[in-house]
Amino acid sequence: MDDSRMEFLTFNIWNERFGIALADVREIVRAVSIVRPPKAPPVVEGVVNVRGSVVPAFDIRARFKLPPKAVEPSDHLIIAFAKRRLVALRVDHVTDLMTLARNDIEDVSVMVPASSLVAGVAKLHDGLLLIHDLATFLSAAEAEALDRLEEQMPL
Repeated sequence: MDDSRMEFLTFNIWNERFGIALADVREIVRAVSIVRPPKAPPVVEGVVNVRGSVVPAFDIRARFKLPPKAVEPSDHLIIAFAKRRLVALRVDHVTDLMTLARNDIEDVSVMVPASSLVAGVAKLHDGLLLIHDLATFLSAAEAEALDRLEEQMPL
């Protein structure tokens, strides 16, 4: 694929459509039990066992100020890399793989200053796709808190 196009995995949370770079995704699995360790940062919903590795599960709903929802068997976990860290993102459902031209993605910071949670917005024939950059999901303080948690409980 040339540099003018990007691939995204799209998913729904609370009737909102989001996308992340396909290059960051390792796999998609059905949701499993999520265990919340003590002293986890608020953005960490808990931890899950993924093929023998304990992986932090991020609470995307809380980050985007969406209503909370208990884990359901129909939920999916997107196992992906946020910088160097393997993470699980619980979503309502994974919906599609999509290739977009870079010039079809608008820089959201131009439209809404201080919108660090969304890296871009793509206009599609059936609505908008909010594109999220996993590298910006954790603040520096949250990353440090997660590092401390990993020292106490190897993730």
